[in-house]
Amino acid sequence: MALWKPDPTFYASPRDAASAPAEKLAYVAAFDRAAEKPDAIAVLDVDPGSGSYGSVVGWTDLPYLGDELHHFGWNACSSALCPGSPHPHVERRYLIVPGLRSSRVYVIDTKDDPAAPTIVKILEPDELAKRAGYSRPHTVHCGPEGLYLTALGGANGEEGPGGIALLDHSSFEVLGRWEVDRGPQYYAYDAWWHIAHDVLVSSEWGTPSMVEDGVVGELLLGRKYGHSLNFFDLRKRKHVQTVDLGDEHQMVLELRPAHDPTKQYGFVGVVVSVEDLSASVWVWHRDGDAWAAKKVITIPAEPADAADLPPVIQPFGAVPPLVTDIDLSVDDQWLYVSCWGTGELKRYDVSDPFNPVEAGSVRIGGIVNRTPHPAAPDQRLAGGPQMVEVSRDGKRVYVTNSLYGSWDDQFYPDGVGAWMAKLDSTAEGFAFDERFFPNGDDFRGLRPHQTRLQGGDASSDSYCYP
Repeated sequence: MALWKPDPTFYASPRDAASAPAEKLAYVAAFDRAAEKPDAIAVLDVDPGSGSYGSVVGWTDLPYLGDELHHFGWNACSSALCPGSPHPHVERRYLIVPGLRSSRVYVIDTKDDPAAPTIVKILEPDELAKRAGYSRPHTVHCGPEGLYLTALGGANGEEGPGGIALLDHSSFEVLGRWEVDRGPQYYAYDAWWHIAHDVLVSSEWGTPSMVEDGVVGELLLGRKYGHSLNFFDLRKRKHVQTVDLGDEHQMVLELRPAHDPTKQYGFVGVVVSVEDLSASVWVWHRDGDAWAAKKVITIPAEPADAADLPPVIQPFGAVPPLVTDIDLSVDDQWLYVSCWGTGELKRYDVSDPFNPVEAGSVRIGGIVNRTPHPAAPDQRLAGGPQMVEVSRDGKRVYVTNSLYGSWDDQFYPDGVGAWMAKLDSTAEGFAFDERFFPNGDDFRGLRPHQTRLQGGDASSDSYCYP
């Protein structure tokens, strides 16, 4: 139903978003690796003044098995206020939730009872295949004229190319393939944009067979995974440039463009260098009439006894950081970097994006260290900070510990467990909130992955006004 006035959770500028009321609920995608029970959306109470703070207060089971929920998003957000293609009377109401293994897409309504979301529509895999030519949907972003759904694979068993499908804002039907001219782009993963400049950026992981059963050593050492950024004209839907980071930099994943719409730069994380097992963060930026990328953060591997390592990395005698997610605060000051392998979450001051300064670090989990949460100092934790989400005002940072089922099993073969943590982030410090640690049975045997915050978060919205 259309609104008379724009949704109050649509913000014209990053400044407006940061000053809006704080979230009270968080939605977390959780999946069953064994595919013996349905995946679910867990609802967490994140209101510090509530008697159920830090607890799971809602739960929505999906109707099928084996979806493996991954990255999901809102049906509409602040981009609806953009002047180029305005839709100010839609509302942030539905979660669009893809199943990475099943290729289904669920539409889940949060409006009537935000703590008890309900499924209102299911897009079956053949709809995505028939209308867009894609499979294995990965990431959802709300654009001003529709929903952008990135996908790793082609249709009808084809490995690729992966790309972007566009969904209707209101009916959630698949409109078709977004790309008019994809150029040389073949691998897909994330996509974001500089919306005021009509620029879309996409990143690269691999085709379904390259990722679904874990990291394939021969492909990794053969430098066969994605290692480039692709730039498109957002309006013409046409590829304009590829920026290759170098084939030693394998798996170019999460994209975080500046929130300030006057800026044309952003950050991207690289999982691993095959030369030294380090991970890195790069900044892409305008360089005259072209795009360029520069490595601005390098995180080295940590030496370890081979006996303490899982088989996949035993020959290397070291723990790779495995940067699998990054997130940029809405004011563009703080960049959070998840090192899922070493169990570290780093915070950088990126006020100068070309010269980040480390400004805080915490440890939790990790392949070797198994660092406990301060709330349970005797509980050794598997997994590590993986998906990271930041509140609009930048004061709260949420992390979950599961990456992707097959990767979990490779790097944490004794079990990855299930936990979520929250950190308080201020100019003075960066530390765990000891009151917030849902874990284990709280997630009913499922593994928590991505978090979305009520009213939007640092990676859900794009803004058209500075």
